[in-house]
Amino acid sequence: MAKEKKKKTPIPFRLNFMFFLIFILFSSLIIRLGIVQIVYGDDYLREVDRTENDVANTPVPRGKMYDRNLNPVVDNEPRNAITYTKYPNTKTADMVKTAEVLATLIEKDTKKVTLPDKKDFWILKHPKEAEALITKAEKKKVIEKKLEQKDLYKLQMERVTDENIKEFSKDELEVIAIFREFNSGYALAPSIVKNKDVTTKEFARVSEHLDEMPGVDVTTDWERTYKYDETLRSVLGKVSSSEEGIPSENIDYYLARDYTRNDRVGKSYIEKQYEDVLRGQKTRIENVLSKGEVIKTNTLTEGQSGKDLVLTIDMELQQQVEKIIENELRKTKAKGNTYLLDRAFVVLMDPNTGEVLTMAGRQYGRNSKTGLTEMNDFALGNITTSYTMGSSVKGATVYTGFQTGAIAPGSAFFDRKLLLAGAKPKGSYSDLGYVTDVSALKKSSNVYMFMTAIKIAGGHYIPNRPLGINREAYSIMRNHYAQFGLGVRTGIDLPNESVGFKGVDMSTDGLLLDLSIGQYDTYTPMQLAQYVSTIANGGKRLEPHMVREIRNPSNEHNELGSVFKTMSPKVLNDLGGKDVWLQRVQEGFRQVAQEPGGTAYKYFGGKSYRAAAKTGTAEAFYDGPRRNQYSAPVPTINLTLVGYAPHNNPEVAFSVVVPWVYQGQPSDDINKRIGRDVMDAYFKLKEKRAKGESDADKAVESTQ
Repeated sequence: MAKEKKKKTPIPFRLNFMFFLIFILFSSLIIRLGIVQIVYGDDYLREVDRTENDVANTPVPRGKMYDRNLNPVVDNEPRNAITYTKYPNTKTADMVKTAEVLATLIEKDTKKVTLPDKKDFWILKHPKEAEALITKAEKKKVIEKKLEQKDLYKLQMERVTDENIKEFSKDELEVIAIFREFNSGYALAPSIVKNKDVTTKEFARVSEHLDEMPGVDVTTDWERTYKYDETLRSVLGKVSSSEEGIPSENIDYYLARDYTRNDRVGKSYIEKQYEDVLRGQKTRIENVLSKGEVIKTNTLTEGQSGKDLVLTIDMELQQQVEKIIENELRKTKAKGNTYLLDRAFVVLMDPNTGEVLTMAGRQYGRNSKTGLTEMNDFALGNITTSYTMGSSVKGATVYTGFQTGAIAPGSAFFDRKLLLAGAKPKGSYSDLGYVTDVSALKKSSNVYMFMTAIKIAGGHYIPNRPLGINREAYSIMRNHYAQFGLGVRTGIDLPNESVGFKGVDMSTDGLLLDLSIGQYDTYTPMQLAQYVSTIANGGKRLEPHMVREIRNPSNEHNELGSVFKTMSPKVLNDLGGKDVWLQRVQEGFRQVAQEPGGTAYKYFGGKSYRAAAKTGTAEAFYDGPRRNQYSAPVPTINLTLVGYAPHNNPEVAFSVVVPWVYQGQPSDDINKRIGRDVMDAYFKLKEKRAKGESDADKAVESTQ
């Protein structure tokens, strides 16, 4: 009996030990579950949400652009489009099958199919032959981790021969072209397969077979259209294509702002400057996935087209100004010694608001296809190119003389050639005798400006002796010129604005005198317009701008939305001097245009709009696109003109710049003819519109 009891005792012990182990395991499991749920629960939930819910953004049309009179300038033309959305677990073989079906329903251009595209497709369609291109030794290196799988693919691509791929038929090339588009997209982001010349039949056929082509869809895309053709195109800017997507140099910037790689974005100028406004708000769609398959889609937010821009530009006036420039360029080119003349610029600005009414530039160029010379838009040259402007800037010199105490209102100098030590005599176009600040502007006296600059620099003029000027005078004069906008950025709402170039050789006294008459530093046509606007409006330098309003998108096709933002005038600085100083400059400008003896009187005298102006002629050296054709710098003449009207209540200011007009003789007045014709056009158009409004009011009254 005792022996039997001893045999039974181990059993309860083993059971107890087993139960204890089970208890320990369950306790560990419960603790682990608690840690997972309590400590890491939120992280795992986020991981589940991330992997099972994915949000995609669907592009919307860009905002439109209108001119100041609300005429459409840039619009969106709707186009039928076929898209493909790549799902996470989509197999390559399935994509190929879908491409093959789609190729039977549409015509696809194959011009973009590359040699690597053909090789890649051959590998997909001939897996056994492709496998045979890899040796056993190379496969072994993958196992040994001496090579990676992608290295084997590279070897396959290298070993596919021209003989292998030349057998592709036209239909197969279309499949490759479509498959290429499929592969260029990003997961759950629709990519364009075809959006040009999609026929109604193609659109209908694809719509009927969508069930056979997972990921394929039909939609409406858009293309930028320009209502005024090439007018102002260089300033309006460009938008990237759907194939191009985000430009590579800006990819990090845009990806950080919720763009996708194939989004179309503004690449230049207004399109780029106002990208955040024009881009719109994408439709946000949540894709609910199960095992990599989309089982449900939810629209999180409805998309909204981009906001519209109302430009400051008057497109009817812009076109008239461009025509004036073209006519004058052609007439002047027909004369002798004008072989370097190839461009001209005009800026019209409201001096009270900074609104740019016209930004015109025309340039001769050679058509790369026909070889013929033609006239092209070069409005952009108003902010990207700079020239010596000549006497047009003398208003800034006189005002600088007042501010520095070098001269006072009414100060007079005797205008005759200055004899500088070791240099050629420097003077005006003729000896003008005694001139005051006002008459010096009226007659465009160089000597008056020279004497003013000498006094600013603390020098003294004695014939054939050094002037003894202080070199700091260059900085002093440039800083004062900058108050008007000369030699500094104007602040215009466009990228890539040039500031011009400052002369660097200050070794001789005569160069400071050249600076005082606009023949040393270079300025842009836009800077010249800002300068004369500052004089016109009483001394406030206003920031020029191209956009007048931003409007909310409208649901109605032919109506504008409500005003989102109005661009208010922005004062960059005030001249801050005595009223009489600017009044003397304004009077000098008035006499230039309205009194006999004024350098622009022949063209503006007797005009009802009563202009004020300042002419400019600069002796310069040609530095245009053909400069490499000449072994030595070619002397040439730049012609300019600035002004505003009416002189006593300015509503429009203008600058005209025509570089490299003639070489030698005869001289020409193209700058003055352009200025006169442009101002005539402005006031005639204003009168026509006023009459049209009056006639419309009368018509309304007659019906009541």
